[in-house]
Amino acid sequence: QVQLAESGGGLVQAGDSLRLSCVVSGRAFSQDAMGWFRQAPGKDREFVAAITRSGSTTYYGDFVKGRFAISRDNAKNTVYLQMNSLKPEDTAVYYCAADPIPSHIAGAGQRVDYWGQGTQVTVSS
Repeated sequence: QVQLAESGGGLVQAGDSLRLSCVVSGRAFSQDAMGWFRQAPGKDREFVAAITRSGSTTYYGDFVKGRFAISRDNAKNTVYLQMNSLKPEDTAVYYCAADPIPSHIAGAGQRVDYWGQGTQVTVSS
């Protein structure tokens, strides 16, 4: 059974940083591209960041503007999302995603095969 377990969310103030982690089990981690999406109340799910199998290439949503960084440790089956300079509009549930086809980790994630349960990030002003 494939499981993606996110952690690291919480309540922070504007300007603070958080690092999200997602540990994958039940599947060969290195065979998948990994990514993060988020969904705020009343809004559609949106793409945040993606990283290729080897970690050599990363992609980001337009709103990130250099504030976030995605990385992975294939030896630990873990993908990370370092979030800096957080804003109240970053408040959302953040979801980890895995898919063997990198192009699926985009848009609203309709074609993503595997999802985590989500972790709440709340940024107060």
